[in-house]
Amino acid sequence: MPDLLIELFSEEIPARMQADAAEALKKRVTDGLVEAGLTYAGAQAFHTPRRLTLALEGLLAESPTTREERRGPRTDAPEKAVEGFLRGAGLTRDQLTEREEKKGTFFFAVIEKQGRPAAEIVAEVLETTIRTFPWPKSMRWGTGTLRWVRPLHSILCLMTTEAGSEVVPLDIDGITAGDSTRGHRFMAPARFSVTGFEDYAAKLKRAHVVLDAAERADHIWNDATNAAFAAGLEVVEDRGLLSEVAGLVEWPVVLMGEIGADFLDLPPEVLQTSMKEHQKFFSVKNPSTGRIERFVTVANRETADNGATVLAGNRKVLAARLSDAKFFWENDLRVARAEKMQPWLDQLENVTFHAKLGSQADRIRRIAALAREIAPHVGADPDMAAQAARVAKADLSSEMVYEFPELQGLMGRYYSEAAGLAPEIAAACEEHYSPLGPSDDVPEAPVSVAVALADKLDTLTGFWAIDEKPTGSKDPYALRRAALGVIRLVQNNALRLHLGNLIDKQNVRRETALPPIDETALADHFRIVKASHDLTEADNKAIADRIADAPSEQESKITDDSVDIRADLLAFLHDRLKVHLRDAGIRHDVIDACLAMPGNDDLTLLVKRAEALSAFLATSDGENLVQGYKRANNILTQAEQKDGVAYEFGADRKFAETDEERALFDALETARPQIDAAVEAEDFSAAMTAMAALRAPIDAFFEAVQVNADNQVVRRNRLNMLHTIRETCLKAADLTKLEG
Repeated sequence: MPDLLIELFSEEIPARMQADAAEALKKRVTDGLVEAGLTYAGAQAFHTPRRLTLALEGLLAESPTTREERRGPRTDAPEKAVEGFLRGAGLTRDQLTEREEKKGTFFFAVIEKQGRPAAEIVAEVLETTIRTFPWPKSMRWGTGTLRWVRPLHSILCLMTTEAGSEVVPLDIDGITAGDSTRGHRFMAPARFSVTGFEDYAAKLKRAHVVLDAAERADHIWNDATNAAFAAGLEVVEDRGLLSEVAGLVEWPVVLMGEIGADFLDLPPEVLQTSMKEHQKFFSVKNPSTGRIERFVTVANRETADNGATVLAGNRKVLAARLSDAKFFWENDLRVARAEKMQPWLDQLENVTFHAKLGSQADRIRRIAALAREIAPHVGADPDMAAQAARVAKADLSSEMVYEFPELQGLMGRYYSEAAGLAPEIAAACEEHYSPLGPSDDVPEAPVSVAVALADKLDTLTGFWAIDEKPTGSKDPYALRRAALGVIRLVQNNALRLHLGNLIDKQNVRRETALPPIDETALADHFRIVKASHDLTEADNKAIADRIADAPSEQESKITDDSVDIRADLLAFLHDRLKVHLRDAGIRHDVIDACLAMPGNDDLTLLVKRAEALSAFLATSDGENLVQGYKRANNILTQAEQKDGVAYEFGADRKFAETDEERALFDALETARPQIDAAVEAEDFSAAMTAMAALRAPIDAFFEAVQVNADNQVVRRNRLNMLHTIRETCLKAADLTKLEG
């Protein structure tokens, strides 16, 4: 069984495309071979900046001969139907046979496909793969029609057996397949031939090419950390940058250089971001101070001076980049210290957040008002929360964030500290964007939590109001992420918030766009009016009432649209909560059972109820009680439908005829007060435990008693008893929503 080696050698492939391209080559070639009847034992894909490589082991030498019998139309079918069948089968009329079946006589065709040599199939599959390769961007060069990410120079396509190796005949737009490749562009540019994958990998290594991207990444990381350790420093870990740099070099050479003393006082995040984004440098920090003092760069070749010239050039370019960063930092600090960031806030009046949602300044005013309302619920000072919300996005106008948008929030913390604002406000500037993802830390400081919640709720409410909701896989405004952020903020901090009320109020603010009412200014205005016009006591009373009632007047503007937005947005949050809790092992139907209860916009209460129900259902008592409840509910529902009445009156113990009935009466009388008290105290575990005590008497009742007795008085009493069971079991959750 031969092995197959394919290499597509080109100009440098962008690092971000290499891994996906290697996997696409592997999938398309192997799928095509299997579809043609060629199986294989194993496949490996590799990539470097200049090559995509695929190695297959244990490939069949030829595809097997196949024989297929296919039934056609009836022999008396129209001629066109028979001709269509012949075209599909690739046969002539005389090659068909006739066979009698229950439904008539039918044509049958026996289609036999002869096996083909593997080389022939590989050539077809590889040509199709190359011509239809799914590059995000591709180009043409010269006069050919072939498109590739960068000009394709050569194709290596080799089949190897114990007897030797042979080139698979293939020509694509003048590029003929062969058995040779090239090594490193500068250190070993000569072409050389190979006989198989092991020979190929070994000769590439001697030609200064490390084929495996993971091996290149490990080499870079080990050399970088060793160099930093020798200097008493440590490399700032960045797996994304490591993967990217490994895709930029074929022969990694790690070099460590110093950062100019003029730039060491820049915030470490600024240094790290500037070096990563502009130069693809790793940051090296002093573990005792946290300052970034050096950088690591990765060259693509060895030099006679051991990289001294490379480092000198890199330091020169880095100094120019960091000079810009230093200029931005110093300018921004001047604005923060001297003018308390006010010019930046003024600029946000002219920055559109969304055409239908106003400017960034409009949004900040809404967030500040909501943060003030949330603050008492999270243990924050309302005035401080509102102030933090007002300055949290000021850094969006700063020069540093304009240059490095990924530093938004973080720079806000630095500038707030420079402006002399409280530490809680500075922390909120940085933390209010969090959590950005499922693994991101969740803010815990009260002011940060208030602003973060207000920010995300305003985003959700606003985009829901203008009907810009996520659809399918499309979520351009990251609303799913915002919803998950709300859920994690509430759950991780155990907040007791009625989100429906907050959604309503924020929607009202968006609709009315009323500025905050300044009671002092309003009173001054009416004093001026009074000086011009002699107002009566009734006028003065109306003015005072206007001042006192202004907030509730605004809040009363909840329209039908507001109610629809609240219901729809809460449903969206509940769907996100189901996904979030699924990872914790809580079934979606358990959450549905809890959503049907009052107060489902209090996510902490909802999760608490769901966790208790999930734990209860994991016990035998819980499962059996649910089955008993469902049995009672089914019998009761059928009886109510049949009789046309609701059996909602309390059952009377004097009509009980059996010990099992009387035992159930006693159990219900004991359990109901306990369940009510536990539900009132939101101790759902205790409520479920009290319900579990009903399992045995309910089971005994159904085994010993016929509910639909001949005596109508007894029957009605027993049906009323079932109603009591149903109402008792529904106090903690709606068990009708449970599946099974």
